[in-house]
Amino acid sequence: MSHIFLVGFMGAGKTTVARLLAERLDRPCIDVDEIIEAETGRSVREIFEAEGESAFRALESAALLSLQKAQPSVVACGGGIVTRDENRSVLKRLGCVVYLKVSAGETLARVGADGTRPLLSGPGGVLAATSLLEARESLYAAVADISVDTVGLSAEQVADQVASAIEGSCA
Repeated sequence: MSHIFLVGFMGAGKTTVARLLAERLDRPCIDVDEIIEAETGRSVREIFEAEGESAFRALESAALLSLQKAQPSVVACGGGIVTRDENRSVLKRLGCVVYLKVSAGETLARVGADGTRPLLSGPGGVLAATSLLEARESLYAAVADISVDTVGLSAEQVADQVASAIEGSCA
């Protein structure tokens, strides 16, 4: 079996669920944002502030491509990874893609507008979340082999649903 990629909007639980799922499946857990931070020595926020979203997305694409040589892992992807056509192709080629669905309201309840998420910073966080989610939903759905709605569920419940769905769809 190849990689299991978790995609979805901010606050969907990708990183937390990836860790739980990796433990259950006895696989390594990889976070694309952590690859970027380790390679650049800067946080995602610092990269966004210094170089902008386009530069960050290029780093994200390079990090995703680097997984071609990695052992099969559970991979938490950044929320915007699906915005580039080439990333969607790589995701499909390298593994099974699981879309963790979340609403804009749930995103803000989970991550808040505390400034830690570059694209939600500022007083327009609710509007930004709604707008970004609407722009990305079809991309998440198009790349996904499996979709799991996370609203109202704990990370453990989501990991259980993903593990069950993988057995039937991506094994």
